[in-house]
Amino acid sequence: MFRKIAIAIAFSPRQQALLAEGRRLQQLFGAQLLLVHVGERTPDKEAELQRQLSELAVEPQGVSVFWEEGDAAQQILALSRGQGVDLLLAGALKKENLIRYYIGSVARKILRQATFPVLMLIEPQRTPRPFKRIVIHAGTKEGAPATIKAGCGIARLEAARQVHIVKDVKMWGLTMALAGEAPEHEYSDTRRSLLQDQIDRVQRMVDQCDECRGLRINIKVAAGKSGYELSKFSRQAEADLLVTETPHRNLNIFDRMFSHDLEYLLADLPTNLLLVPQE
Repeated sequence: MFRKIAIAIAFSPRQQALLAEGRRLQQLFGAQLLLVHVGERTPDKEAELQRQLSELAVEPQGVSVFWEEGDAAQQILALSRGQGVDLLLAGALKKENLIRYYIGSVARKILRQATFPVLMLIEPQRTPRPFKRIVIHAGTKEGAPATIKAGCGIARLEAARQVHIVKDVKMWGLTMALAGEAPEHEYSDTRRSLLQDQIDRVQRMVDQCDECRGLRINIKVAAGKSGYELSKFSRQAEADLLVTETPHRNLNIFDRMFSHDLEYLLADLPTNLLLVPQE
């Protein structure tokens, strides 16, 4: 599934935990591990990195280290593309004195421009745990199949206990169309029919996805702002991974005027986040 996993390292206090998480994913997927640091290369940094890798029993032949200089986001993206990376691993930031995680400026630039999946971990652990409760966002018609495939592929490898697929539906159009022109029972019937149609669409995607077979999958339709609903549901489900698609970079004027739903997630991450580009 993922054959080359890159980790953006910054020699922060959580670096060894992030390396441990990367090591686990490397073993899970049978992948090659690439470590990328943008900044000064010093003997102290090299010694510290080697010490951490040695403690994690990382095989030297399974890891490559790259030292780059320049703009952090651009260098990480350029190297990842050049090396054929298909998953980039990075850590989110915790706001001081708050149980709240958010994406820093470098990571935001990467997320907006990455053409490969990016996994943000809110609390990397030195003794990593598998993802057992996974929420998958079936967003756009174009992006949902790839997102479901990626999320369910991980769920199968992790032997996840529960997989939820959330499909958001905009109800304001229905409300406006029927406002004042239809009795309440007709509105309820139309709403119910619309929600069932969305469930059926997701079920067809699941039926066509080999990675979904054998998994316990719950399909949920949520009405409202998808960023808020995704965050709320992920917390309620005690999810340890949320999988959603990367928004298309060609945003229209509506998206530029109002914050994209993803921005809500990035400002207050409910759990670990995997962003999957549209195919």
